Amino acid sequence: MPRRSASSRLAATFTRAAQRNLKTFTQATLRSSKKVVTQVQRAVAKQHEPPTGDGEWLAGTAIGPAGVRRYHLFKPAGLVLQRGEKRPLLVMLHGCGQQGRDFAESTRMNRLAARERCLVLYPEQDRMANVQGCWNWYELRSGKAVAEAATLMAMVDQVVMLQGADRQRVAVAGLSAGASMAALLVSRYPSRFQAVAMHSGVAPGAASSSATALGAMRGQQGMANAAAAVGQLQGVNLPPLLVIHGETDRVVAASNGRTSAAVWALASGAAPGPERVLQRGKRYATRVTDYKRKGKVQVSLHQIEQLGHAWSGGPAKLAFSDANGPDATRLVWSFVARQFKNVPVPAKA
Repeated sequence: MPRRSASSRLAATFTRAAQRNLKTFTQATLRSSKKVVTQVQRAVAKQHEPPTGDGEWLAGTAIGPAGVRRYHLFKPAGLVLQRGEKRPLLVMLHGCGQQGRDFAESTRMNRLAARERCLVLYPEQDRMANVQGCWNWYELRSGKAVAEAATLMAMVDQVVMLQGADRQRVAVAGLSAGASMAALLVSRYPSRFQAVAMHSGVAPGAASSSATALGAMRGQQGMANAAAAVGQLQGVNLPPLLVIHGETDRVVAASNGRTSAAVWALASGAAPGPERVLQRGKRYATRVTDYKRKGKVQVSLHQIEQLGHAWSGGPAKLAFSDANGPDATRLVWSFVARQFKNVPVPAKA
């Protein structure tokens, strides 16, 4: 048998080494791929797990001018409605980069709703409508914002019809883009809501397109652009507004909180009262200003010192949540509940 040359033996050695390396690389790639797939599967599964709160986490969809939107509805455990009985409904609009479940966890609103026997609706923005998951509150020129508001209203109507929510006791709250959409929603359908809460949102009327949204978030437009919103809202019977904003917010400038309160107050004919400072224990201090009309609070502005762009009082280590702030969830519910008390409870049939 002829002997192989040195170059042939060297080539064979390199071939075997390459095959071993390829096999090792393939095995490592497969392990890595399986790990990534497992992580994705766990993340998807987690989004379908019910968030904290003793009750049902019901999934649904609604159709409106903006297309199809998904939602989840929290229904307190053991809530069996008698014939003709209705329960209050709180609509919670998430911020950018969130889904309904994320917002439920960071606010812990379901835990409070379970105690208060209140339904909570969590609409979800479609990533096809906004890649970052933001509500398109600023797209007024294109009509996209108005279409989304109408779709949210269709969702509310669906829940009222199918889930026993009280049509006369509906309120909405939101964070960041959700707060701005909440203000737009109520300004479009003021008679359908008893109260609205804006947490870290942009002032109504401060932007009308994507080109002006960034400047509005930075607080550059201020009352100059918002003045048009005052004119549009005047004569409209607006429900009371709660504004919560962090004084160190680097995403949506703190001036937006003050402008939001001023716009709503001017349109409602409410005047500001004296500012007072509130603080519980070691939580961040809050400067509170109430705007009243005929002795009733029409706007309540809460400016929270040291709070950034996060839900005040939310769980530690969660995104868009700051455990050191005062409990915004309790503030929202307390404000909303006071307005609900002014509505006669429907008699049971």
